[in-house]
Amino acid sequence: MSSATPKIVLIAITKHGAIQVKSLADKLPEADVLVSEKFAPLMTGINNNCNVYTGAFRNQIADVFSNYDQLVFFVSLGAVVRLIAPYLKSKDEDPGVIVVDDAGQFVIPVLSGHVGGANACAEQIAELIKGTPVLTTASDVGKTIPVDILGRELGWIVDAPKINITRVSAHVVNEEPVAFIQEAGEKNWWTRPTPLPANIHLFDCFEEVDLSQFKALLWVTDKDIDDKTWDQFNEKLVVYHPPKTR
Repeated sequence: MSSATPKIVLIAITKHGAIQVKSLADKLPEADVLVSEKFAPLMTGINNNCNVYTGAFRNQIADVFSNYDQLVFFVSLGAVVRLIAPYLKSKDEDPGVIVVDDAGQFVIPVLSGHVGGANACAEQIAELIKGTPVLTTASDVGKTIPVDILGRELGWIVDAPKINITRVSAHVVNEEPVAFIQEAGEKNWWTRPTPLPANIHLFDCFEEVDLSQFKALLWVTDKDIDDKTWDQFNEKLVVYHPPKTR
C-alpha cells in the first residue's frame, strides 16, 4: 500500500458474503461497506460507512474502481474476474483487488498485488479473520526483493525503464547473482523475517563490484545516472534514490 491510508471497500453480493463483511467490518472500521439492498439489514449495528446498491452489481464497478484503493470482494474469484475485466488499465493505475471466499478461509490478491498494495492488504485481512493469504507474486512466494517497490515505505524512488524492472525482477526471482549496491539511504531495508536470499550480494559502493559476476544491479544512490551508464548496463540496472537528507 501507499504511504497514505488506503481507501478500502468491503463488497458483499451474497448472503454469506454479507455475513463475512459484517464480521470483518467490526475489525476494520475505516473501511467502507458496499452491500446489495437485499442483504442490507444484515449490516445493522456496524459503525462503518455503509452504501447500499440496487440492481446488478456490474453497474457499480466503474465507481468503486475510481473511488477506492482496495476492493475486497466476498464472492467467487471467477465472478470477480469477469466483473473487473472491462475496467483494467495497468498495474500503475488499477486499484488492488482481493477476493475472500464465503467461508473466510482464503484471502486472494487478484490484481495490483505489489504496486497497488493488494498483497499487503490481503495479509492484513487474513490476520484479522484468521484466514490464509494466497500470494502468487513471485518475490513474495520466494521471500526475495520486490524490485518494483523496494524501499517504498522508506521514501525510495525507483528510477529505471519498465523493461529494466521486468528483466531485473526475473533475475532476482530466478536466483541469479544480483549485486545490491547501497551508497545512500536507510540500511535496515530488509524487513522480511527470512534471511536475505543467497543470490543477493551486498556492496557499499559501485567500485567494489566485479560487474562480470552479476546478472543484474540494484543501486541505491544519491547520484544522477547519465545516459552512458544506462546504455552500458542495458536492461541490467535498477536505481533507487532515497530522500535527500539535510
